[in-house]
Order: sequence, then structure tokens, then C-alpha cells
Amino acid sequence: MANTYVFSGFPGFLASNLVKEIFFEGYPVDRIYLIHLPSLKEQALGRLEELSEVMYVDTDKLTLVEGDITLKSLGLEKDMNVILQRDVTHFFHLAALYDLAIPLPESWNVNVQGTREVNRWLKNCSQLERYIYFSTAYVSGRREGTIYEHELIHNLGFKNHYEYTKYEAERLVEQEKAHLPITIIRPGIAIGESSTGETVKFDGPYFILNMLDRFKGSPLIPYFGEGKAKVNLVPQDYVLKATTYLAHVYKGEGKTYHLTDPSPYTAREIYKMFSEAFINKEPKLTLPTFMANRALKLRPLRTWVGMQQEALAYFNCESEYDTTETQKDLKGSGITCPDLAVYLPAIIEYYEHHKQNKRKHVSIF
Repeated sequence: MANTYVFSGFPGFLASNLVKEIFFEGYPVDRIYLIHLPSLKEQALGRLEELSEVMYVDTDKLTLVEGDITLKSLGLEKDMNVILQRDVTHFFHLAALYDLAIPLPESWNVNVQGTREVNRWLKNCSQLERYIYFSTAYVSGRREGTIYEHELIHNLGFKNHYEYTKYEAERLVEQEKAHLPITIIRPGIAIGESSTGETVKFDGPYFILNMLDRFKGSPLIPYFGEGKAKVNLVPQDYVLKATTYLAHVYKGEGKTYHLTDPSPYTAREIYKMFSEAFINKEPKLTLPTFMANRALKLRPLRTWVGMQQEALAYFNCESEYDTTETQKDLKGSGITCPDLAVYLPAIIEYYEHHKQNKRKHVSIF
């Protein structure tokens, strides 16, 4: 029997690429409904055109749907609402505001209120087989030490409003595990595709390359701080393949998965790897972290370097994300998180060829 999919968050990167992954892996598709904001209709049509150019994607099975997850019945037109609630088997909740510097009211409305409305809506779906909620590993906030997949509740605070609102949203989803067939996905910090280096935007860890590119003519490249914290970078293709697989296997129901690197490098190691691979220089000397924090308070410098001040916190918080459940349930699938050292050359090459037109704001999955 073919599946009927509904995605929130189209035409975003996640929705678009998970659609491609579902077709690529050969899952039986009856129809895929792609919910987009009315204001994003033109972008949605453009993304649909891009998908039509992918050989294995059957665009005849794709339907654009105007909606707004923050509204009752997800803002869907009445007849469409009836169709979707009657037919959906797999719901991917991807819509969210991912920017680390987003104000709290906006972030709360989309990430928390939107999730509350999605939860309510799904309770009236008669054929639902799986609800895939896309969270983040960083619902752990300022917690340090080992973070386990079954853990969520804490009172240690958060590094930004994005983390806080995703935490509150995941709490809402977690409460529905007894009533809905839920799979929660918690990715680490996204980096480019492991074989090609391709990425939609140069944010997150790319600030290191942005900075090295600006200072490559300097005779001395310094470290900033001791960099003892492990930084969890994951290639986009690993997140997409693992999410698609775990969304369709029976054992994924009721689980929460860390899609993080089981053997991450420290911030200092990553910085050294990037510097040596990109500008062929080994960093020397260590400057205190507060100097970078102080400098990044200046908007012109943030723009020039291509980094938000909020991103620094991810290189100082000493958290490690346990992936026991993920590795156990991915066993036999052929899906593993590759070592950063192996795919770094592809990341560097893609950056070098596209750096002029892709410097954007910092965000994480």
C-alpha cells in the first residue's frame, strides 16, 4: 500500500531534500502534500520546478498546499483539510524558525505554538502511521557532560531563543507519545553533503572558513580559547538518509534519535583541520575567548567575518551526545555518520568555488 505524506516547512531545505530521498529510496508514494505559507507561493513553485528536474522524482505526485501551522487546522482550506486528515500516513513536521538570533515572540509563535497546532491536528488523522518531529540535539541547552537520547527535561538554561523554543516544542511532542506514533529527530550542526560538499548556505561551522578566508594573508593565525568542547558536525546527507530510514521502520516509533557524530572532534581540532586544509597554515598562539566575544558585538565585524555572536557558544559548551539508540536502530541499513576528516576536502573545495555568493546568517538544523 502506498504512503501519503504531508510536509510542513516547504520550500525549505529539509522538506525539499527529504522528498527527493523518499523517491530515491523507492518508498511507495501515493501523494506528497507540501504545506507552504501563502507568502512563499512563488518560492514553492520555483522549488517544485527544481524537483521536476530530478530524474527519479515523480512531480505528478506532489501537491502544493497553502497553510500556516500557527493557525487552527494549520490554516488549511476546508476541503483540503478533510482530504489531508483522511489520507495522511506520514507527517513530517519541519517548519520552524532556525535563526539563532531570532526574537523570542516570533520564535515561540512558529516553533511552539505551531507545534501545538500540529499535535492537535494530527489527533484527527485516521490513517496516521508516523509523526516525524524534527527537533535539534541542542534542546540540551547549557547542559554539559553526556546527553542521552531519552533525556529532555532540565533547568540549566539555553544559549539562545532557538534552543529554548525547540525545547518547549519537543516537550509538547514528547507528551503525545502515548497518543501518536511519534519519531523525534535531533540532529547536530549541519555541514555540507559528504561526497560533494554541497550546501544551501555557508552558516554554522562555515564561519571558521569565512574567518580564515579573511585572514589568510596574515602571517599568524591564532586559536581563540582552549577549544576543549566537542563540536557536533553532521553532513546533510547523513541526516536526510537516517531520518528517512527511521521514519519508515517499525522500531522507530516512540523513539528519540540523536543524529550526531558518535566520534566528534573538539573545537580546537576542527579549527586546526580547517586551517591546514583551507589555507595550509597551522594556527599558533591562543587568544582568550572573551576577545572574540567582544569583537563580535560589532555589527560591521560580524558581517565581514560572516558570523553571529550567538554561534560562539556552540564552541564552548562541553556536551557529548550519546547515539546508542540511533546506532542500534540504523544497524544493517548501511547508514553511518562519516568521519569529518574523510569528507573535509569536499567541504573545502565546494566552499572555495561558491564562497562569494553564499555567505548567509548563522543557523543550525
